[in-house]
This record gives sequence, structure tokens and C-alpha cells, in this order.
Amino acid sequence: MKIKAEIRSIFQDSGKLKAVSNLVIEDCFVVKNVRVIDGKNGLFVSMPSRQNADGKYSDICFPIRSEVREQIEKEVLDAYHEALTKGEQAGDGTDSDAS
Repeated sequence: MKIKAEIRSIFQDSGKLKAVSNLVIEDCFVVKNVRVIDGKNGLFVSMPSRQNADGKYSDICFPIRSEVREQIEKEVLDAYHEALTKGEQAGDGTDSDAS
């Protein structure tokens, strides 16, 4: 499956949220607001979610197969690291829109 991650924003000093990304799947479907989070065990990818009436959050969309989740995580984190590298080369140390 062809999945491309596009980093939309990077947050250098905003706590656990490090970036927001869009996914383009097979050049025909877009998933917006996929987040890069800095958790206890390092960076991870969080799918778009919304808050339910009971205050809990539920993913709006998510991969069913583990190999697709792994591919999404790899694509998003690779794009994040690439965007960070480009920002450092440009001397950009602030929040940015990496579109």
C-alpha cells in the first residue's frame, strides 16, 4: 500500500505534541490531523480522534492490520525527522508549518 505522510506543522516547545501530519493513501484518500506525540517510551503516532459525550476520546479512523499501522508509523516518523532536519539546516528554531 502506498502511504505518504505530509508534515503540516512542527511544534518545538509545546510539550508532548511534536507535529501534525496528513496521510495520503494510494493517491486517492487523505487522513488529516495525524499527530506525532512524545510519550513515556519515545515518539509515537496518534490517529485523529474526537471526544465523546462521556469525555473519553475515540479514534475517528484507524488501521485494522498491524502491518499497516507499522507502515503509517514509519512514514509519519520518517517525514517528521526529515522535516526537523530541513528546519535545522534552514536555521529555523521556532514552530513552523512544514508544508
